[in-house]
Amino acid sequence: MRILTRYLLRAHLGPFLFALTVLTGMLLINTVARRLEELAGKGLPASVITEVFLLSVPHIVALTLPMAVLVAVLYTFSQLTAENEITALKANGLNLVRLLVPVILAGAALASAMLWFNDRVLPETNHRLAKLLVDIGRKSPTLELKEQMINEIESGDLRTRYYLQAAQIDPATNRLQDVVIYDLSEPGRDRSVYADSGRMAFNRERTDLFLTLYDGWIHDVKGGEPEQFQRVFFDRQLIRIRDIGNELERTLESGYRSDREMSLDMLAAEVAAGRRELRDVRTQAAQHSVEAVRRALAGPGDSAARAAPPARAWPSPVRPLAGSREPDEPTRRTALELRTLEARAELIGQRINAYAVEYHKKYAIPFACIVFVLIGAPLAVRFPRGGVGMVIAASLTIFTVYYMGLIGGENLSDKGMVSPFWAMWAVNAVFLASGVWALTRLGREIATTRGGGWDDLWDSLRTLAGRPVRGLRGRSW
Repeated sequence: MRILTRYLLRAHLGPFLFALTVLTGMLLINTVARRLEELAGKGLPASVITEVFLLSVPHIVALTLPMAVLVAVLYTFSQLTAENEITALKANGLNLVRLLVPVILAGAALASAMLWFNDRVLPETNHRLAKLLVDIGRKSPTLELKEQMINEIESGDLRTRYYLQAAQIDPATNRLQDVVIYDLSEPGRDRSVYADSGRMAFNRERTDLFLTLYDGWIHDVKGGEPEQFQRVFFDRQLIRIRDIGNELERTLESGYRSDREMSLDMLAAEVAAGRRELRDVRTQAAQHSVEAVRRALAGPGDSAARAAPPARAWPSPVRPLAGSREPDEPTRRTALELRTLEARAELIGQRINAYAVEYHKKYAIPFACIVFVLIGAPLAVRFPRGGVGMVIAASLTIFTVYYMGLIGGENLSDKGMVSPFWAMWAVNAVFLASGVWALTRLGREIATTRGGGWDDLWDSLRTLAGRPVRGLRGRSW
């Protein structure tokens, strides 16, 4: 049996490494295509650009490793079945479930390693990548300037400070439309520049930024005195900001981490802290509700008001009856505080869900290594003649459904419609149940080289889709 176990694992090793390399390479190429144009125009050294892409690899591997497991299982078992090795083993008294035991154990080992990777390695690389991208964004303003917003631009020596606003910004040509620049370089002097259009460009060393403005005017007020006001019109005006892209300043440490930059312990601590904060907010809301009821029950001249039980839900707004007196200032203030607390509680709940989803995701995606073994092996044994095309088509279909399920669950959890646990684990539960069902079905039927191709797959799908229709036709009304 040890010989058979080693044989099965060796048969999976080659396809697994090949699939992991190809899938990771494809996603890395996609990342390079998205970021290279932005990074290449920043005057960055090749080592920094390489570091960006190397730090992107762990996040990609966290997605492609379960994919590689599925591809390896589909390819290996389809080959074993096509060469009648599965049939020979079954004739010797070994069923498919027994053959799957070492593969499932290998999948569990990969899942454990991936869980450690997601907890220890991935958060740190994501954090380093986020810091590096922020540092790169600070090096040059061209990628950070946003349309119809006030953007701060400072020189390297911090002596020159501008605030730039443009209605339109073309990143490809660095053209600006409807430009307004506020110059706050000199204390006590207000200087504003208005231009119909402009263009941004760096010098050859990419250290100084040149703003060339066209068809505009300059407002200049010294000392805040109206008599010192000057207005100058121009056809072309050149503004130079020195040392704006001199060198890349690396941030040594950043205290802030997003949910994808946290370990399991950090995420659990954030969830616990958020729940404590949510309880405090609900307690404050209950106290405000009690105070509001006391004021409502206290008539004119009453010295005390009866206490009401704490509210369990947010009070709904009540329309005043005709002829009733207007609420006084304390009542209006209490209603405003209750609305503020309600909005705060909603934000806290969304934050808790985001951290909880990320916490369960670190477990759910590694567990897919086991689930894909259970669903891939029966599919490959049942339809072995599809070849590589079958492997690719089945893999893409399962990948798409699985990751769409994760993304959809995360969106539903963010809206509070599904608990974070089921948002991440529902798709695993569905695939796990499907795999177990397929294994039980496969115990009664094993494909041979005479069947199990695309035609059989199509016939099986058509039969499965036709069952509800036949059930409706056979129902007596």
